[in-house]
Amino acid sequence: MSTLPYLDAATLERLVPPGRAVQVLEDALRAGLDPEDTPQRSVVDVPAGHLLLMPAAAGRYAGVKAATVAPANPGRGLPRIQGTYLLLDGETLAPLAAMDGIALTSLRTPAVSALAVRHLAEPGARRLVVYGSGPQAWGHVAALREVAPVAEVTVVGRDPGRAEALAGHCRTLGLDARALTSAEAGESHEAVAGADLVACCTTAREPLFPGKLARDGATVVAVGSHEPGARELDGDLVARATVVVEARAAALEEAGDLIVPIRQGTITTGHLAGNLADLIAGRVLTGPGPRVFKGTGMAWEDLVVAAAAYEAWT
Repeated sequence: MSTLPYLDAATLERLVPPGRAVQVLEDALRAGLDPEDTPQRSVVDVPAGHLLLMPAAAGRYAGVKAATVAPANPGRGLPRIQGTYLLLDGETLAPLAAMDGIALTSLRTPAVSALAVRHLAEPGARRLVVYGSGPQAWGHVAALREVAPVAEVTVVGRDPGRAEALAGHCRTLGLDARALTSAEAGESHEAVAGADLVACCTTAREPLFPGKLARDGATVVAVGSHEPGARELDGDLVARATVVVEARAAALEEAGDLIVPIRQGTITTGHLAGNLADLIAGRVLTGPGPRVFKGTGMAWEDLVVAAAAYEAWT
């Protein structure tokens, strides 16, 4: 019996760098992949947290990601989120490879944001504010540099050491970078007011900054949650913005950034300007205010990037 190949984090990063991940996602959508057809993730509550199952099938492949969320793990020195991806042959459903599921998530989520930014952001977007200092924050800096001329980065994090570590990494990339803590609200709010791009990559359950600060034409991406009661953006920002989502069905089920203002009557479901497929096809018209991309993470994204990694490996 042959051993199933396993692609670890380093292998995935080598096989599918950020720019490549952005492109394969766009190629899949241009080839006709419909995000609305992707099965919803299933979430099962267990005493330690949540079990998540994310299946998808498209083209020559099928696959499923099994992920876990254990909120108490950081206190044990363990990752809050863990997981494995299983890639299958689309015709026979025979297993082809297993992959580090968290590394795959850390790769595809920033790539999805970058794909949205490629089509939403104003030309010359150079000032980036990143909320968060974990893997997604690091990944978003790398991915957004692939689609915009980012030159200045402000990192806003709860942990001063981790925020400074990310800012230091940005400086090694030739970027002008500084770190702020969440407590330094005045400076972080000033940074948001002058930002071309804002990436929200946190576990926050309440808005990170007053939405009125985001200037017209700025692009804000929020990827930190997929729970209907949690949000990183306030209703003011969402109401002013052209809002794009991965898929309408998923967003209206999981995206608290949108569900909360809908429940409060701030916006209606008709406020959503389109999904990613609409955006890259030119069917989204941006209004005079900010632009918002809200991502919750979807199984088709894992599948597309996993397939690209497998094809590069073979």
